[in-house]
Amino acid sequence: MTDFTHQVDEVAGLIADAERVLVFTGAGVSTESGIPDFRGADGIWHKYNPEDFTIQKFLSDRQVRKTQWRLLSTGDLSMSKVQPNPTHYAITELENMGKLYGVVTQNVDGLHQKAGVSREKIFQLHGDLSHAVCLGCGRRYPMDMVAEWLNQGMDDPACHLCMGMLKPDAVLFGEQLPIKILMESERRSRKCDVCMVLGSTLSVYPACLIPQYAAQAGASLVIINMGPTELDHLAHIRIEGKAGNITTEIIRRVKARLEEKHD
Repeated sequence: MTDFTHQVDEVAGLIADAERVLVFTGAGVSTESGIPDFRGADGIWHKYNPEDFTIQKFLSDRQVRKTQWRLLSTGDLSMSKVQPNPTHYAITELENMGKLYGVVTQNVDGLHQKAGVSREKIFQLHGDLSHAVCLGCGRRYPMDMVAEWLNQGMDDPACHLCMGMLKPDAVLFGEQLPIKILMESERRSRKCDVCMVLGSTLSVYPACLIPQYAAQAGASLVIINMGPTELDHLAHIRIEGKAGNITTEIIRRVKARLEEKHD
């Protein structure tokens, strides 16, 4: 942490003085839990054809559905055994301190909920692979339950309520982002005091607009990422590195500052 001491302390000061901290998380946070990213050198799209992950293919091709369910139940996209990492728990601590205005995430692993962040403060722009949803009646099923059906030989599972087609509750290519979640994310971005970006290159549209809106509305933009991002020019503070250790230290210093204020 010695290389980042001044920057970390500055971020801690911003958060300690803030009332509304919006956190924006990307694939770099998930990879610290051992989840492969999608676009990296060893990412998912180097193993599988992205064109097989369109909503059109999913709806029309039973074999594509079978392949996706296999990946979700036992393959590279299975989330059953992954656990939150220090970044997730640092964000939970922000909520415990009364600072967290919301978590806007590009990730589909459900680890923010698993770490204890309140569901109403999590805005999953690209959906959630920890659940499946019925395209007929809208009922949601835990992916662990769907995995059990797959293990029992049901290779193209259907809703037990209406027999409608099930789909992973994540946004496939060709689908729109959930409009209510996107609009609420935008609203909070314009009202936050600090927007902290963790583990994202901010290159995926329209998700990348959320931190941009925050900066344009006057929030202090903090970016913590391995490598450059598309919004570095707007950042108040930019720290190069993995989010886990850095956010843990930031939270430790925020707590110390708040304790000093109360003394």
